[in-house]
Parts: sequence; C-alpha cells; structure tokens
Amino acid sequence: MKSNTGKIILIILAVIVFIGIILTIIGVSSYNGLVGKEENAKTAWSNVESAYQRRNDLIGNLVKTVQGAADFEKSTLEAVVNARAKATDVTIDPKNITPDQLAKFQQAQSGLKGSLDRLLLVVEKYPDLKANQNFLELQSQLEGTENRINVARDRYNESVNVYNKSTKTFPSVLFAKLFGFDEMARFKAEEGAEKAPDVNFDFNSKK
Repeated sequence: MKSNTGKIILIILAVIVFIGIILTIIGVSSYNGLVGKEENAKTAWSNVESAYQRRNDLIGNLVKTVQGAADFEKSTLEAVVNARAKATDVTIDPKNITPDQLAKFQQAQSGLKGSLDRLLLVVEKYPDLKANQNFLELQSQLEGTENRINVARDRYNESVNVYNKSTKTFPSVLFAKLFGFDEMARFKAEEGAEKAPDVNFDFNSKK
C-alpha cells in the first residue's frame, strides 16, 4: 500500500515538474518575444524622430536663407522660428510612449508644418528668393523629407501593431502583464485629414 502511495506521489511530482518546465519554456519564449518586438518598435520610433530632426535642420537652414531677403515678412518668419522651437521642445521617452504624449508631439509638428507652408506661400511674392538656388535645393529636400516622415510613421505603426498584438494574445498576455509590457501608442491621422483639400486656382487674379 505504501509502495503504491509512493509511486503516486512521484508521478504527481513528475507531472508538476513537467508542467513547471513547460511553463518556464513558454514564459521565456514569450518574454524574449515581447522584448524583441518592443525593441523593434523603439527603433522604429527613433527613425521617426530622425526624420523629424532632419526636417527641423532643413527648416533652420531655410530660415537663414530667407532672412537674407530684403523686406521679407517678419511675422511669417518669426512664426516659423517659434513653431520650430516648440516642436524641438516636445520630446518622448520611447520606453513610455502614451497617446497623450504622442498627441502633443503630433500637434507641435503639425504647427511647424503649418507655419512652414505659410512661409513657402509668402515666398511667391519674392522673385529673387524663388530663383535662389540654395532656397530651391532646401525646398526640394524638405519635400523629400515629408515623404521620409510618412514612411517612418507608417513603419512605426506597423511595429507597434505587432507588439501590441503580442501583449493581448495568449499566452503572451499573461507574461506581458506580469513583466509590465504596456500597450504602445500609435500615430493617428490628423483631424480633417480624411477630407480632400479645397484647392482654388484663380487664373484671373492679378500678380
């Protein structure tokens, strides 16, 4: 009788050890997978920051070029300088990207983009600037940078999507909560982005 009881205990212990080993393997695999996906998302965010930084640097050079134009509208130039300073001040910790932080970052960058668009519109009144080779080169680089920003943002969202899915699907969800892998925020389309722009070409206007 004692012999049978001992065997049962050994079987139970063996089952417990086996389950423990399986859970450990699953836990380690899930943890490593979450770490890898989180790091990929952080790297993608770094690429987003790099693209925006490139735009900020180009805008700084553009401002210096425009400052050399006689009688250029001071208020328009100051608006760009101020917007650029605000955009530079908004920083995000890639380890803790929240929807609120991302919204503030996006708002600051949108403000800078709006000021830049107004500046480029005002430049139309200055033939010398429009013919300035340095200005034209910077303008061309800025257009290319906007494409880089869009690509970087899309890739960031893709990386975050992969990571967030892992934090919500079984069995990773168990270990995500245990080790503090929180959901990361995505870039969202700006308000009104779904509407087509109202473009009005007035060919009868006098220049």
